[in-house]
Amino acid sequence: MCMRVAIVAIFFLLTSATVGARAIAQDGQHGQGHSENHDWYEKLKQPGSNASCCNAQKKRADGTLEGDCRPTRAYQKDDGMWYALLNGRWIQVPPRVVLKTLAPDGNSHICASQAGNIFCFLGGSPKS
Repeated sequence: MCMRVAIVAIFFLLTSATVGARAIAQDGQHGQGHSENHDWYEKLKQPGSNASCCNAQKKRADGTLEGDCRPTRAYQKDDGMWYALLNGRWIQVPPRVVLKTLAPDGNSHICASQAGNIFCFLGGSPKS
């Protein structure tokens, strides 16, 4: 009986840690999740121009890339406006930066400077 309780407790702790890490990785923090998606981020263009959405990049000590684009959580209101997490805060996404395409993973992504200037946003399908 004690062994079962211990196994269940360990499983619960591991599951909670995994879910917590995933939530942190999608709170729109600058640099988080960029390296894993860099290959398609660098192809994104800002609406109305040929400028890249993926402007800043540098290699971290571990060799991964840090850049302006990253996964985030977002939702769309009935009026069509998108709201996304940017550096851990919910913000209204300006319609001029919303791309009309979906990300390969179907999730929401935001490209913004460390100061919070948004270059591009991709809404999830249907909401993520």
